[in-house]
Amino acid sequence: MRRQQELGGAGPEDEAAEGRRSAEGAAQGREGLSKEGEGGSAVLKRRREREPGSGADTEQREGRSDLKKKSSKRKKRNEGTEGAEVRKKESSEGAEGNQSAEEELPSAALGEEAQTPPPSSLAVQPFLPHWLAQPKLVQKRIKENLIPIRDVPGIHPKLLKKLQMNGIESFFPVQAEVIPAVLQSASNGYLVGQGGYRPKDICVSAPTGSGKTLSFVIPIVQVLLDRVVCQVRALVVLPTKELAQQVSKVFNIYTDGTGLKVVLITGQKSFAKEQEMLVQKKVTGYCSLADIIVATPGRLADHISKTPGFSLTQLRFLIIDEADRMIDDMHQNWLNQVVKAAFQAENEAGSNTLFQRTKPGPVTAASCCYPQIPLQKLLFSATLTQDPEKLQQLGLFQPRLFTSVYSEKKTLRDGTETKQDSEEKYTLPEGLSQSYVPCDLNSKPLLLLHFMLTKKFTRVLCFTTSREASPRLFLLVQAFGGITVAEFSSRLPPSERQRTMKEFEQGKIQLLISTDATARGIDIKGVNCVINYDTPQFIRTYIHRVGRTARAGKAGLAFSMVLRIQVCHRYKIHLKWKGGGL
Repeated sequence: MRRQQELGGAGPEDEAAEGRRSAEGAAQGREGLSKEGEGGSAVLKRRREREPGSGADTEQREGRSDLKKKSSKRKKRNEGTEGAEVRKKESSEGAEGNQSAEEELPSAALGEEAQTPPPSSLAVQPFLPHWLAQPKLVQKRIKENLIPIRDVPGIHPKLLKKLQMNGIESFFPVQAEVIPAVLQSASNGYLVGQGGYRPKDICVSAPTGSGKTLSFVIPIVQVLLDRVVCQVRALVVLPTKELAQQVSKVFNIYTDGTGLKVVLITGQKSFAKEQEMLVQKKVTGYCSLADIIVATPGRLADHISKTPGFSLTQLRFLIIDEADRMIDDMHQNWLNQVVKAAFQAENEAGSNTLFQRTKPGPVTAASCCYPQIPLQKLLFSATLTQDPEKLQQLGLFQPRLFTSVYSEKKTLRDGTETKQDSEEKYTLPEGLSQSYVPCDLNSKPLLLLHFMLTKKFTRVLCFTTSREASPRLFLLVQAFGGITVAEFSSRLPPSERQRTMKEFEQGKIQLLISTDATARGIDIKGVNCVINYDTPQFIRTYIHRVGRTARAGKAGLAFSMVLRIQVCHRYKIHLKWKGGGL
């Protein structure tokens, strides 16, 4: 009361009036309570939204902070861009430095993202040894790159005369490259090179029919021409008897009249007969009767372990033909047996003998004290693997690779150049024409008869996948009549196979149905066409099958019967090199 009087000077009447107004206000408050309750939820909601701990407010503050960060980054980026543009203008006025300013601009604009390398550069790249990654390339086109035999240096006059007597006036590209390389590695005779260095091993990957056999026959015969004592100096290992017999014939041609002795051990003769051909027992001990041995791996392993007096301690050359198949099929672990026999001591008492061979190791003063005969390995194949892990088991020493597998540039009509054969692993003969025929299983015999009767093919080599399929197809074609047909498979005795092959080369047999026994390396004269009656499972098998034709730069045909249920695009890959079609 006193405070009110002091402020406004109100008395008792004023207090009564104020009480009436408060009563009226309370009544009005009760009447509006319901209305206030209706709007209370909205008010509370707005209050909660304005509270500092609410989630919406947090999101708004985070959004505002992100906007501030982005705006600051944008401002810095703009400042960097403007600064770069100013520098660009100033440097352009100075006539130098314009290029450097333009190079700095993207890195300033992109920031840290520009420094991140592309994903492709982070991918793991394949790594090959130097000799596989950078081989010696050999021309794959035979006809265009023939080299006269007298233009190849280092060949002995006797061998030049023999080559001319056999109708050879020019070397193929692989022969012109490999023969001098082998002769150079043996320029010091049988012994190691100056300073005790061993000759490098040689690997050759060239198409079928490119003259690989003559590439090792000529240099080996020439190196051994001056030998005095008959010892096993060269050993040729091949996967099949027919191929070994063929190589033995080539050696006999060029060793005729030289005094060198070539012995073939493949199991075609009795074991005792082969022992008599290899060694002879005298009063002073056993002596060798062979300078060059051509063998299959199984028979060779038997003679190493069971033939008394058979020694490889003077072995200078180890030739592995069809090397990819020999790697896959190490029969009786023959390679380790050959290496062990080559480095074992002749005298069991351990006395030092002249030219005592020791296992390869670091070149030291002690290792160079005594002259040694190195063991050099020569590998040949049309489908030589480039898998270092597989090649490692051969124990090669600083090998050199001669290959005809490489990419060629092809000029298109518009004048541009493109690379072809970029994914090529093997090389097919130059004159080979390939085709495939989609068919059904029941129509395959009729298609074969259609080819033979309407196309008038002669000397056709037809391949099946099994020894069971070969005689069935032979009997079916023979029962139809009108075609001279024969069978060639491993189930036949060697004498019958030899007779059949001779008649086929003479033209007496029109169609020769064979398994893959004839697919490896055998040089069958005059094969005009190869028919894959059963499609091969592996590309290497296809390469060797079709390689029986189009040999030595000549033309040849290859037909393949592909079942419609098979994946045709997979078989098209087999024909990608020469553009085969329907």
